[in-house]
Amino acid sequence: MKNFKLLLLGLCVVMCACSAQTQTSMTNEYGTEWQWENGTIVVKTPERPAGQKSVLGLTVPKMESVRVGFVGLGMRGPGAVERFTYIPGTQVVALCDYEQSRAEKCQKYLKKASMPKAAIYSGEKGYEELCKRDDIDLVYIAADWLHHFSVAKCALENGKHVAIEVPSAMNLQECWDLINLSETTRKHCFILENCCYDWYEMNTLNMAQNGVFGEIIRAQGAYIHNLAPFWNHYWKAGENDKLGWRLDYNMRHRGDVYATHGLGPVAQVLDIHRGDRMKTLVAMDTKSVIGKALVEERTDSVCNNFRNGDHTTTMIRTENGKVIEIQHNVMTPQPYNRLYQLTGTKGFANKYPVRGYALDAEQLSASGVQPKIDDLNSHGFLPKAEMDALVEKYQHPILKKYGELAKEVGGHGGMDFIMDCRLVYCLQNGLPLDMDVYDLAEWCCLAELGTLSMDNNCAAVAFPDFTRGEWNVVKGYKHAYASPEVEKSTEEKAEAFTAELKKLGAIEWAEAEK
Repeated sequence: MKNFKLLLLGLCVVMCACSAQTQTSMTNEYGTEWQWENGTIVVKTPERPAGQKSVLGLTVPKMESVRVGFVGLGMRGPGAVERFTYIPGTQVVALCDYEQSRAEKCQKYLKKASMPKAAIYSGEKGYEELCKRDDIDLVYIAADWLHHFSVAKCALENGKHVAIEVPSAMNLQECWDLINLSETTRKHCFILENCCYDWYEMNTLNMAQNGVFGEIIRAQGAYIHNLAPFWNHYWKAGENDKLGWRLDYNMRHRGDVYATHGLGPVAQVLDIHRGDRMKTLVAMDTKSVIGKALVEERTDSVCNNFRNGDHTTTMIRTENGKVIEIQHNVMTPQPYNRLYQLTGTKGFANKYPVRGYALDAEQLSASGVQPKIDDLNSHGFLPKAEMDALVEKYQHPILKKYGELAKEVGGHGGMDFIMDCRLVYCLQNGLPLDMDVYDLAEWCCLAELGTLSMDNNCAAVAFPDFTRGEWNVVKGYKHAYASPEVEKSTEEKAEAFTAELKKLGAIEWAEAEK
């Protein structure tokens, strides 16, 4: 009897501890409230404020011309300015950078294209004046990570659509703030995830949507890119800044801080928030060896507080029982790798380090491609002839439209240009954008959620539902298109606008040189 009473007492203690664990709310370094629920970390999900409504499938009136202001003209911004000079129906109205000289340098792209000069803004708050202009439709943000949110917030508050380089939000609060601003203002908040527009990813998405691989049950993505050649090129805040903003950020923050290149393309394939949702993650990282050494080398002092591991792995399970694996490594010496791998019930796709597709003869025939090899099986990748035939059959319509020009204009092989063209195409035709603010939040939240996991012994962490219950309303990821007649009319108006703009620009530059 005594042992039985002790057992009961022990059970009561455990139950009380579990109850306390469930009920006690805690706050992390970002101010996010969270609590334990049945062994899983659950973050507080705010209710949608009164008067707001979802922006799933958001459309706005057609724009015959898209007037753009660019903020951040260091590493990524100048290329974006140049690319826009090739897109009919656009005008670069304003250029802004912390350093005025960098903004001024981008005028050369406008001069080369015979476009009118842009207004110049600079300094710590120069973007605020740019965002207040009434002749800008879209603010294109390519600043450092720490300024993505502040510029986007200002632009949305001033009634502008925004396109934000990745990562577009650095923590959950920024994700929720951008969602609320987009829902309140009814303005687009677009994540500039260029890897969703690469050739292999687009063609493979088209194959997956046409059932070539059966049901996709597992996917991998990554950003594995040794940044040793680049650390010294990131912007530094004065002579006393020995690290540059990106190395400093990795030193101060844990988690997959650059998840979107790997996550974006596979999220589209898996219909995330369009019939499925990311439900739970578990994250692990290695210790910091190279990151710590980089800081010590640059500061000539011991570094005992480098937060981010050299390699981070995040495992995600979706509501529908799919699994996603995402990796991040910018430290170790290895070939560039985004992994991009799809495991389906009838086939397999892999981009790095070996590009190919694996299908047996029966599935290849069912996909509309007649195999030339009788005993073809999925134990190996398709031979080149069969793979080429499969890619040709399922070449994505967007690549057919923009692919050849994109290779000439460039930008990571052309995918940057395709991304910009699609953004403008949707705005000019009044269509939903390819990626919305909920995509932005879901792809960027891995950093903070992964930190919560790793700081708590790699515990499971539940994803908040950024759509607030509407993740299953839209059935399947799709790109939006205008009818051929509407598309033709839109393109003619865009080309006429650009022709007139070039006349004005040519006169302005000629006058300036007198």
